[in-house]
Amino acid sequence: MMGTTASTAQQTVSASAFESVHGIGTMEDQRSLSIHSFQTLGLHNSKAKSIITNKVAPVVITYNCREEFQIHDDLLKANYTVGRISEATLEHYLVQGKYFMVRDVYSKLDVLNTTSSCGAPNFRQAKGGYAVFGMGQPSLSGFKLVLQKLQREGHKECVFFCVREEPVLFLRVESDFVPYTPRGKENLHENLHSSQRGLCVEDLELTIRKEIHDFAQLSEGVYYVYNDIERFRDEPHTVRVQGEEDIHVTEEVYRRPIFLLPTYRYHRLPLPVDGAPLEEQFDAFICFLRESPGLLLRDSSHPPPALLFSCQTGVGRTNLAMALGTLILHHHQGAAPKPDPLHPGKTPPKARFRVIQSFIEMVPKGQQMVEEVDSVIASCSEMHDMKEAIYESKKKLEGIGEDYQIQGNSTKEYFLQRTLQSLERYFYLIVFNYYLHEQYPLGFALSFSRWMCRHPELYRLQASMNSSELTITGDLITKGTRVLVVDERFCPDVLSTVKEMSVANFRRVPKMPIYGTAQPSSKALGSVLRYLTDTKRKHSRILWVSLREEVVLEGNEQIYTLREPGDLDQLIPVPVSTPEQLEKLESTLKGDLLKSQKWLEVYLEAEKQMKMFKSCLTTQEIFNQHKSTFQGLTYRRIPIPDFCAPKEQDFDRLLEAMKSALAEDSRTAFVFNCASGWGRTTTAMVIAVLTLWHFNVGTSASSWWGL
Repeated sequence: MMGTTASTAQQTVSASAFESVHGIGTMEDQRSLSIHSFQTLGLHNSKAKSIITNKVAPVVITYNCREEFQIHDDLLKANYTVGRISEATLEHYLVQGKYFMVRDVYSKLDVLNTTSSCGAPNFRQAKGGYAVFGMGQPSLSGFKLVLQKLQREGHKECVFFCVREEPVLFLRVESDFVPYTPRGKENLHENLHSSQRGLCVEDLELTIRKEIHDFAQLSEGVYYVYNDIERFRDEPHTVRVQGEEDIHVTEEVYRRPIFLLPTYRYHRLPLPVDGAPLEEQFDAFICFLRESPGLLLRDSSHPPPALLFSCQTGVGRTNLAMALGTLILHHHQGAAPKPDPLHPGKTPPKARFRVIQSFIEMVPKGQQMVEEVDSVIASCSEMHDMKEAIYESKKKLEGIGEDYQIQGNSTKEYFLQRTLQSLERYFYLIVFNYYLHEQYPLGFALSFSRWMCRHPELYRLQASMNSSELTITGDLITKGTRVLVVDERFCPDVLSTVKEMSVANFRRVPKMPIYGTAQPSSKALGSVLRYLTDTKRKHSRILWVSLREEVVLEGNEQIYTLREPGDLDQLIPVPVSTPEQLEKLESTLKGDLLKSQKWLEVYLEAEKQMKMFKSCLTTQEIFNQHKSTFQGLTYRRIPIPDFCAPKEQDFDRLLEAMKSALAEDSRTAFVFNCASGWGRTTTAMVIAVLTLWHFNVGTSASSWWGL
């Protein structure tokens, strides 16, 4: 049985035939391999040296029959992508089909000039005597110098953390292994973040190593890399790759030099470039710390291990990790952290952010926890001050007059996100310190994520971090940053009550003075109040509670809310601490709109129109208009969140409002409204039913549920 492959199409050959010739039998004797997979295996298997590209090779099948075939380079080439950075540069294979390998660190990044003396860029130690170190990415030889420095300084135990989330490959350059990272053509300065791709970074590094090795075999043993992405002088450069041993992944660069040092350990702890770490990343950090008894046991005769953190430049993520490590050692020592007096804080004290002040008021010893974190940040601020970065971004945001676009993106939105990400990082450092106060004495009995589940109030604080909506003005609408959308557009009248009551989804709890409705206009409110006070219902006192946490205005007798132009169906909650703040914002916005007398873009039920408001009312003013006619009407604004549980303070406010009303008249009617009369309204109605049930007002619980 004879045959040859004459094209690049995949064809199958018996795996057992291959194994009988090369003597590498496996458990897969009954499977078949494609020529493509056979060739790929050959490239990675040093035993398959008898394979000669583009040569006829006999393979014994069975019964002395032979099959002849050829291996073509084109088969492998067809599955890879080639590209070039510009028309003037060489075309070559791209890793992962689209990325160029760019030198990871260049001399300008080494601000502290420590590469030659310490082995790594920006090598430094936290102030205050803590054995916490940070550095940029070293080469293999550079890391060996770092080890020598730590050993000379007497650190008998050390834990190394690489906090990079992007893949890094180390290619042999002369007698060293130098780091390179894959980067896209669109932005050669930006690394590939594996968290965006849903891949384990170590697995991705192994995959890229195999790719580079394959490419070198197809390019006469060389691969093309870029050392100068500023001027592209003599780019690309070639590196010789004879085998996979000429390419190291990150783990090999750190683990091999410490192989004979059992008290030196290495871990990969990917941290995000921006914002706070994920809860599972905190969990991984704690899991690694549990492996070091020296960090858990307070033994004065055995100092805790030194902690060394590294990222690309040794700045952002390294600073965050150094702060985490310093907090750990602070709790190990059991003393308040004190920054080096020779390096005081760079700026005088500033006003605290609202979310941080709320944390202090909410958590026992919250003030102490925040001050400890501030001191730790100052101890690690030689390269980057995380707290100061928040104020710098905020200052730039506030300094932008009229918004403008950079590469299609809003400048204000960019600096807003930068501010929020920096604030989130600072907030989670404080939360992590709170966790350490509770869990360090217990030996980390709970993981960080499980501990967070026991503190839902911290999630609520985080959710209210964006206070940009607290500065609403008419300019937001006149310039198109926000648009006015009529409530009816996204609040259908499911109960068909508009015709009779002039308001959507009006209903009552049977045999109880508890009502729910959508947001009424001034005209609709009059209809509802006449209904409640007629001769049949005879409610002389009415407590009306608006549950809306968004800005609401009545313009030309229609109810509007502010929404984003690209996200019309989403309400914009305003994270106020008191209802009065929300009402003040509505008054400010109303005044701005009436003063401007401009045509405004508004969205009605089915169309977009330009309107000029001749009349404009806040929700407070809508109810004030009817108090002269309905003397027993009381209005309260108690904002509660949509699609989640009310906060504890919301329950308190609802209960207090009902208690006050019932104290004056036990037959008070309670009316609740949100935008649609659905979720938040139903939640408040249930709370009211339970309250009246336990107050035992008016009727027995059994008679309600028997209906």
